[in-house]
Amino acid sequence: MSRLILPPALLLCFCLTAANAAEDDALRGQAAASLKKASEFFRTRVSTEGGYLWRYSEDLKRRQGEGRADDQTVWVQPPGTPSVGMAFLEAYRNTGDEYYLDAARQAGYCLLKGQLRSGGWSYSIRFDAKRRQSHAYRVDEPVEGKKQRNTSTLDDNTTQAALRLLMRLDQTLEFKDAKIHEAVEYAFDALLAAQYPIGAWPQRFDAPVDPDKFPVMKAGYPESWSRTHPRDNYSGFYTFNDNAISDVIDVMFEAYHTYGKRVYEASAEKAGGFILLAQMPEPQPAWAQQYNTQMQPAWARRFEPPSITGGESQGVMRTLLQLYSQTGERKYLEPIPRAIAYLRRSLLPDGKLARFYELKTNKPLYFTIDYKLTYSDADMPTHYSFQGASSLDSIERAYERLSKLDPTKLAAARSTRQSAKPKRKASKRQLATVKAVIAALDQQGRWVQDGDMKKYLGADDDTTRVIDCRAFINNISTLSRFLATAE
Repeated sequence: MSRLILPPALLLCFCLTAANAAEDDALRGQAAASLKKASEFFRTRVSTEGGYLWRYSEDLKRRQGEGRADDQTVWVQPPGTPSVGMAFLEAYRNTGDEYYLDAARQAGYCLLKGQLRSGGWSYSIRFDAKRRQSHAYRVDEPVEGKKQRNTSTLDDNTTQAALRLLMRLDQTLEFKDAKIHEAVEYAFDALLAAQYPIGAWPQRFDAPVDPDKFPVMKAGYPESWSRTHPRDNYSGFYTFNDNAISDVIDVMFEAYHTYGKRVYEASAEKAGGFILLAQMPEPQPAWAQQYNTQMQPAWARRFEPPSITGGESQGVMRTLLQLYSQTGERKYLEPIPRAIAYLRRSLLPDGKLARFYELKTNKPLYFTIDYKLTYSDADMPTHYSFQGASSLDSIERAYERLSKLDPTKLAAARSTRQSAKPKRKASKRQLATVKAVIAALDQQGRWVQDGDMKKYLGADDDTTRVIDCRAFINNISTLSRFLATAE
């Protein structure tokens, strides 16, 4: 009987292929084990009621969100509970392992315990029985004779992030979890009721708005404005600051695509109408961080003056592009060229944009370390970004691409983007990142890194090694995405 003899080159190729396959299988096994080990540590050692903060000391004795926290508190504001829950949900979708769906569901249930009667969420959730009495949580009975905090916030993507997780959980669970589904509907009803007649939302809300108090008009410049902070309550102003309205628009469109309810799409489009009205006239055709009811730029915090913003204006333009992609209405593209041209004229010598430009004069505005308004950037506070990078080139490229696209093809393009992507073979860069993530995991299932907690715990805090939620999210996403690639 003759025997098949392979040429040396083919034999070598076969051996290398087999070796690579074995190495890939081994790495996948390590990635799966590391993903599970890290997740178990977070669920069993770090979690409080299924929720999470931002950062922990290595021994878990010191904790913080955007502020000092204890082991009976979790954070809603990203990268807190919703962000960790989304990472678990992604791990479930990438692996099919129910363990991660259960972890995401736990995070969702934690959010249910922090939903306010006003419909949304505050930055944090308290679980200590005495402290909970100070908050109007839906799951708790009102405390007779006690004033309870009932203010939902749209600042820093807080309520929006909570809703994204709950919506995606609701969809993943095929809308069969009655508690999650009802909480989502309650929250969206509250958001719709909090939307002003002009289409904007406030930074915070605790009740539906009275439409008679909020006229619909175009933005304009005030005759004059105070150079000192007036200490007014700005939480009800129409607010672009930190992309608050843009984040709600994004959530409304996702809700429309998830539930098919036209009211959510209409709400997003109504907010788009506000953006068109809010574009300032010449000589500064961009946007302010916040507007009063007369549609004039207004003070917020003591370092946020009435002005045109180089920061949020870029986010507003991206939202206009999203509105066009979703609706095909060219009116959302019309403001962008004027805004880009103005912002290009406003670039600083180093190519950055100032956060604030003085009304009409367009001089960059800054604050001194003791919060005095100035034209100089020589003595600025360090906790806030008074200058930022320009994204005008990428925004203009996106505008050019979309403006040339046939509006009738937008829905098809959107459907293609939203459909499941085919599994790809892992790249060399991805493999290197996965190996580094696995190597950094310690025996307890922790990613511990150098870092301190002085910002919120004080200058005397001696923490030097921390467990950071953002790092955890990035690392388990790296592992689960690798496990979803083709073998």
